[in-house]
Amino acid sequence: MDTAEHVIRIEVVDAVAGRGEIVGDLRLPTQARGLVIFAHGSGSSRHSPRNRMVATSLIRAGFATLLFDLLTAAEERVDDRTRQLRFDIRLLAERLLAAVDAVVERPDTSGLPLGTFGASTGAAAALVAAAARPAEVRAIVSRGGRPDLAGDSLPGVRAPTLLIVGSLDLQVIGLNHEAAARMTCVQETVIVPGATHLFEEPGTLEAVARLAVDWFDRSLHEP
Repeated sequence: MDTAEHVIRIEVVDAVAGRGEIVGDLRLPTQARGLVIFAHGSGSSRHSPRNRMVATSLIRAGFATLLFDLLTAAEERVDDRTRQLRFDIRLLAERLLAAVDAVVERPDTSGLPLGTFGASTGAAAALVAAAARPAEVRAIVSRGGRPDLAGDSLPGVRAPTLLIVGSLDLQVIGLNHEAAARMTCVQETVIVPGATHLFEEPGTLEAVARLAVDWFDRSLHEP
């Protein structure tokens, strides 16, 4: 499948040093069937090999993907020392909303049904952003996420949401069940056998990719 690659640069307010820039990698297959924006978390970035593997599976299924950094370079340096900004869900959600607005305004992506894929604290940011943009965000997948950190935004999410958790990630399983109980949208929780928080065990990340492709395929194309 032919895929064009673009760099998206979004100017944002830097929580550390004023104005800054976040960068994203947009991969756009010919005749794309939708677009999935990835929201990283817990110190990760657009270079995350796990999210890139899932993105490749989505591209093979005909979906465009946008992997981008939720923090500016200056903020990443601070977060490496303090580990605080990765838990600033309001800030992460604002960055994700900036990315949503950017792809909605681009001529080559504006007509594509939009979904988000969030990992760890990025999942909470994806849920907060979906509650703020119900007309734009039409499906959500969380991998090893912390949807509980979305707090009061959970009942406002309208997009169908899939929560994927590893069977050995016991604390996060409980947090996902608690968050799911507060949600009013169509949602499902899937436990991947033998997986820990990062889905590093053989075959577990491939299972996540299959689940994500199926969820976006159904949710982004429902009438």
